[in-house]
Amino acid sequence: MIAPRFARREARVHANAYLRGLLSPVQRKNGWQLAEAVGDPTPTAIQHLLGRAVWDADAVRDDLREYVVEHLGRGDAVLVVDETGFLKKGEHSVGVQRQYTGTAGRIENSQVGVFLAYATDGDRAFIDRELYLPDSWMCDRARCDKVGVPAGQDFATKPELARRMIERALQAGVPFLWVTGDEVYGNDRNLRIWLEENERPYVMAISSNQYLRRENARSQHAATIAKEIQPSQWQRLSAGDGTKGPRLYDWAWMPMLSWWRRMQRGMLVRRSVSDETDVEYYAVYAPFHTPLEVLARVAGRRWAIEEGFETAKQLVGLDQYEVRSWDGWYRHITLALLAHACLGVMRAYAIELDIEKGGTKRKGSSSLQAFKARRNCCH
Repeated sequence: MIAPRFARREARVHANAYLRGLLSPVQRKNGWQLAEAVGDPTPTAIQHLLGRAVWDADAVRDDLREYVVEHLGRGDAVLVVDETGFLKKGEHSVGVQRQYTGTAGRIENSQVGVFLAYATDGDRAFIDRELYLPDSWMCDRARCDKVGVPAGQDFATKPELARRMIERALQAGVPFLWVTGDEVYGNDRNLRIWLEENERPYVMAISSNQYLRRENARSQHAATIAKEIQPSQWQRLSAGDGTKGPRLYDWAWMPMLSWWRRMQRGMLVRRSVSDETDVEYYAVYAPFHTPLEVLARVAGRRWAIEEGFETAKQLVGLDQYEVRSWDGWYRHITLALLAHACLGVMRAYAIELDIEKGGTKRKGSSSLQAFKARRNCCH
């Protein structure tokens, strides 16, 4: 699948070996252990692939996106945007600084990447990634030059990086219906307006003090609006299945603004079943009369990307790289996401194979498709 992206045979062979190493059961996916896993005496070939070999990580990203859509694509899919941190020592790795990261739950010396995941019922995979460069880096051109940050690179907020990735998905014709993300992205009004201008429904988490405009042109805090919810408006619904079964919450819907009875803005409120003070708010742009059950399920898809980060770090070494440069980061992350997508696609076909054996076949020869999916991923 990605072989044409490498002009030289050596680079193709090393990329294939790198992917197989990421998919292998070796515990740590660092240079020495990956080299040992693929039979190389030293990590020199791996270091060359990530640092000096000639190939375009963005082109491989496009292949990754096409691979995910080919095997998992559905018209009602959800694009999920989120970030994750990569804890680092020192100050030389591109984009590193002391900053908050959910990975540690506190301020740590780290890099932060913004990611776009593609989620359907039960299936998910990453399709894009961007490295967040703090302003402290963008103000120091000499420091950027040392790690190969392109000369034309400008500072971009995390929501702006999210918009770039969603825009690429739109331009590539990725089939999806919804966009969701946490408060970092939902609180950005410019991102929400851009999605509306592109007629893309969303369910975005927002903070309690975010202003929302109502039909009477008044703007109020989300928490203030939620006080008007009547007991009869709450419905207990599942936000999707978790490890312990359905994730049940109480949900309520508050309409805001409508356009020609086709699309409308509103606020979705989620309340814990066990603690009524545990409340989350969502800004929504959706087709008129969208069932509350659907909005709750879309909001619940945010967990797909969190689970994706966990499995990508555990299984394919997403955070176990030893590169400092701009190209090195994008190259490792892209190949790791491709390896992760391969596992996700094989898992999807394995589930279908089980269904097929049970007599309720959903697709064609799932075992053959799973084999082809893995073969295409590594070639």
